[in-house]
Amino acid sequence: MPLDFTAIDFETANSSSASACSVGLVKVRSGVVVDRASWFIRPPAGHDEFVEWNTRIHGIRAQDVVGALTWSAQLPDLIAFADGDALVAHNASFDMGVIRGACAATGLDCPGFDYLCSLQVARKTYQLESYRLPVAAMAAGFEDFKHHDALADSEACAAIVMHAARRHGAETVASLAEAARVRLGRLGSPRVAEPVR
Repeated sequence: MPLDFTAIDFETANSSSASACSVGLVKVRSGVVVDRASWFIRPPAGHDEFVEWNTRIHGIRAQDVVGALTWSAQLPDLIAFADGDALVAHNASFDMGVIRGACAATGLDCPGFDYLCSLQVARKTYQLESYRLPVAAMAAGFEDFKHHDALADSEACAAIVMHAARRHGAETVASLAEAARVRLGRLGSPRVAEPVR
């Protein structure tokens, strides 16, 4: 199997994991970026307050998402873009928490995806003073991007995983996880075992 995955990054309106207001997605096929997508998300009622701290970080305001699709309306697009890939995110517990939280807040089943944390991979691949996304991305040769822009962050995350895979001689996300000695996580429903024939 080749190095196929979808890198993902969310920005949130506030401290609620259900408050996704932007998503960036980068599709990698055989270790090469082949597609990118990003869009605003209108957070669900009760999770839709834009707090100054978050806005200062990513620059997104309530008026920016007024015409955006809700989480319920855009989740099928996210699932379709990922197309069964393993998801990769920097500090994946945050981004997977956003998917879980937004699904819970809107009464949707959480989609099933394997996922890998590029932060954990970076810690096992590079010797750095910090493993924040801009620093780890620089170690992977990906520089000068707009941090906290969801698409730019997902591109940086993809660059880290592709570079780390080359360093570890890994050809798949699963073999990279094994080589770097990090856990491949599971979001949503557990993997269904293939029937024995």
